[in-house]
Amino acid sequence: MIKWVKQLNATFGVSFLWLICLIYFTQGFRSFVWTAVSYQLKDNLKLSPSASQFVFSVAFFPWSVKPLYGILSDCIPIRGRKRIPYLVIATVLSLVPWFILGLNSTLRSSTWHLMVLLTVQNVGSAMADVVVDAMIAEAVRYDRASFAGDLQSISWSAMAVGGICGSLLGGYALSNLQTDTIFLLFSLLPCIQLLSCYFVEENSVDSKVLPEESVVRDLHTNGSTLDSDIPFTKTSHSSITKRKKGKKNAKSRAVNTSKTKILQKGDSLALKLFHTLKEAIYDLCRAFQQPMIFRPMAWFFLAYVTVPNLSTVIFYYETEVLKLEASFLGTVQVAGWLGLMLGIFIYNRHIKYMTLRRILMCAHIGLAFFSLLKIVLVSRKNIAYGVPDKIMVLLISALTDGINQFKFIPFLTLSGQLCPPGIEGTLFALFMSINNLGSTVGSFMGAGLASILNIDSGSFDNLPLGIIIHALCNFIPIAFLFLIPKEATGLSS
Repeated sequence: MIKWVKQLNATFGVSFLWLICLIYFTQGFRSFVWTAVSYQLKDNLKLSPSASQFVFSVAFFPWSVKPLYGILSDCIPIRGRKRIPYLVIATVLSLVPWFILGLNSTLRSSTWHLMVLLTVQNVGSAMADVVVDAMIAEAVRYDRASFAGDLQSISWSAMAVGGICGSLLGGYALSNLQTDTIFLLFSLLPCIQLLSCYFVEENSVDSKVLPEESVVRDLHTNGSTLDSDIPFTKTSHSSITKRKKGKKNAKSRAVNTSKTKILQKGDSLALKLFHTLKEAIYDLCRAFQQPMIFRPMAWFFLAYVTVPNLSTVIFYYETEVLKLEASFLGTVQVAGWLGLMLGIFIYNRHIKYMTLRRILMCAHIGLAFFSLLKIVLVSRKNIAYGVPDKIMVLLISALTDGINQFKFIPFLTLSGQLCPPGIEGTLFALFMSINNLGSTVGSFMGAGLASILNIDSGSFDNLPLGIIIHALCNFIPIAFLFLIPKEATGLSS
């Protein structure tokens, strides 16, 4: 283990590995602060479940346009660098909203201001996620390709550790600290991330456009040298004046010529960037038009869009009816992370040899079953059988998150296999965005369903009907499994 760590340090450098681990740890640790946001919307702003879910859906929309950040980072260098400057921008966008919300109670108490600031924060988080993925992809090129799995393992491990720590500490913090203090405490991680960016070196891309000031300065220097080289002779004042005027005009013409060249170079650079962006977008569109790419991605999008997300409604029910405290809900999130890791283990050990169609069908049947299991909790039948509410909530959370991995891992596997050479990073970001956009639309659908059924804070009579609709909707994607390649398995497509 120690030898492996030393080898990674020698290959990539301590500062690079530290930055990678810190960013992924922060992504997982976000549960620490977003649980506080849930309570802020419910207890302080007094929003209904559907309104709270609408706020979350809007706030997380930036994760649905991840290719935009990838294209900007790939095609438009900032001061000759393509990664670190964008990572700095992303970190600032992640930091400032939490800092403002922690200090300004007026903005924190306004639904619209809070939603805007949370959206900006997610722009920063999503951009950082894209940039760090690109940095990892670049770091393992050519002779470092054998370390690709090691970096991915470190990344996922850091995120899992961050998720577990954030869930445990988030529940404790909500029981002992004010919401504004939690926001300010979380802002410390982006501060450390911002500082860490300055210790990671990045090679500059070639840039041959000289600033106008340097050209003018060189011309003045050359001009003064020419003047001093002219020997002094007894010449008439008029001839000296004519000579000076001639040199002045020549120097002026040289400066104007240099300015013209600079403008031409600037125009050519802007034109080059435009064509680069155009080609990147064209390559994405051309790749996505291929049926072997479009059809499976359409299925994963439908798998989220057709199933309304009722997680916020369930959160309201657990806190208002079941009276579950914040510290226990943090433990529930930890159970979810453990279920996630258990799902990964079971998938890699037993499931990956099955066809993707069968895996995805079983996953949705399992999700439908565990959704119906929530009716037992809502109807309080578990108490009649002597099963405490907390045990039921922990069990459902762990099993649901574990089953979800049977759908997410095939998505990652298939996405990696479908990416054509040359645009792997951007196209994979597009695939993830489709996944995130489907999840966002599913959240909007859940908010709409809760509003139609009049499920509100203190009024959960129609919640069992909402859960039944959610469970039945899990069977809709099964009807579209023909979009998934027939022979594709968890190992190959």
